[in-house]
Order: sequence, then structure tokens, then C-alpha cells
Amino acid sequence: MKMKKTERIGAIVKILLDNPNKIFTLGNFADEFHTAKSTLSEDIVVVKNVFQRLNLGKIITISGASGGMKYIPYMNSENILEVLTELCEKISDPERQLVGDFFYLIDLIYNPVYTRQIGEIFASIIDYSETDYVVTIETKGIPMALMTARAMNLPLVIIRKNIKVSEGPTVGINYLSGTSGTIQSMSLSRKSIKPNSKVILIDDFMRKGGTLKGMEELMKEFSAEVVARGVFMEANPNEKKEIDNYISLIHIQSQGDEKIIVPNRKALDCNTTSKSVSI
Repeated sequence: MKMKKTERIGAIVKILLDNPNKIFTLGNFADEFHTAKSTLSEDIVVVKNVFQRLNLGKIITISGASGGMKYIPYMNSENILEVLTELCEKISDPERQLVGDFFYLIDLIYNPVYTRQIGEIFASIIDYSETDYVVTIETKGIPMALMTARAMNLPLVIIRKNIKVSEGPTVGINYLSGTSGTIQSMSLSRKSIKPNSKVILIDDFMRKGGTLKGMEELMKEFSAEVVARGVFMEANPNEKKEIDNYISLIHIQSQGDEKIIVPNRKALDCNTTSKSVSI
């Protein structure tokens, strides 16, 4: 049964939003909606213009005989700043501060609305055009890493702190945790990452960078290249870290006994230079 124009546009939007960074040819939609490709081209122009005008992401059209389109989750600098500012205001609540300069974040980083936005922010400021995997370490970083992987349409790989028998042979290393100051271990199944892959590391919190450095050392055991590193929150950004070349979204700055939570405006600069949204 043929569909009306408004019905087709609604269905196209739904399909694209459910499948970020996946290419759909005009043939896919023509078979689905029993509609001529020329008519669908007009529908796609409408969808693309609406997304562009309302900053809902990017619709990339692909020309040629097998041309089509794909939806790329993308937030501009203004929207990123709005989201990060809202998160900073929530985190700044005095009741969230715990002993040892830690903050209660579980309700935020396990909230699907916020983790989706965080994932789309990472996808907007990190060039993932040639990346094979998103990699994180259990446990609190998993939700935002999963949403980042979804926005980028990449597989998620989770490094374990404890060996799981169900994962088969593993590779493990010891590392110095900057948060606890103790020697800890991390491991990963040999089947998780193909040799010579390119990966993006995502973590929820960084104090001195020991965990991210350990993750990077573990990637070397798989002959994998780390092309980018993303961190949700960074403590004391002016202090020297164990790693370089990372992107943090929120900074915790100490002013005496007071903790100031602010968006990292340097991350917004990356938003204007990312190549991830191009074909």
C-alpha cells in the first residue's frame, strides 16, 4: 500500500533516528514505501532541511546510482554548552559532594537522557571516521561509552577489572589508579579486538590519568592504535596528567575548600574541526 507524503517523512525520520550512521539507499525506502525514487528524493530534501534548521543532527545525502542518506548525531557548540552547563549545575549541588573530593553521579551517568546526550557530544567533537571500536573500562563509564558507540555506529568493547571465565583467554596488565593510588589490574578477551584496529577510549572520570594510561597500554598488547581519548569529568585540569591528547567535557577546579564545576570550553573548539560528520 502506497503511503502519503507525511507518512513517508515520519517513517523516514524514525528509521534514521533508530539507526545513526547507517546508510540507507533510495532503493531501501522505495521498496519499503512502494514509492518512486524521484518522489523519495523530494522527501529526503524536506527531512534534511528540517534537521538543519532545528539543529537536530545532520542528514548526509550520497549521490550516484546507489545513492541514499544517513543520519549523523551531531550537536553544535551552542547545544553542547547548554547540555554541559545543565549537568554542571546539577553536579554542583552541595549534597552531591562526598568524602575525598568525589561526587555522587550515579543518577546522572545512568540516566538514558543524559548518557545519550554525552554520547552525541563525544560523537560531535571526536573524529571517528576511521575508527573500529569504542573502548571503556567497567563499570560507571559503560552507559556513556555505549551511547557514544551507538552514535558512532561502532562496536563497544569493555575492559574488565576482574577476569571473566566466560570470555575465554584474556590479556591482562597491572596499572596505577590515579583515583585510589593503588595498583589494580585490567583484562580483555583476546577475541575482543582485531589486531591493528583503531580505537577510541571513553571513561567517566579522570584524576591523574592512570586508568586511561593503563587502557592505552592494554591496547598495545592488541597492536591497536588509540586515535582519541574522551573523559566525562576531569579533576584539577591544570595538574600534569599521565597522558596527553585527551578531551574532557567537564572540569572540577579547586578554589580553596570550594569545588567549581564548569564545562571545558576547549571541547567546544573541537566541535568546529571534527571530520566525523563528513563523507
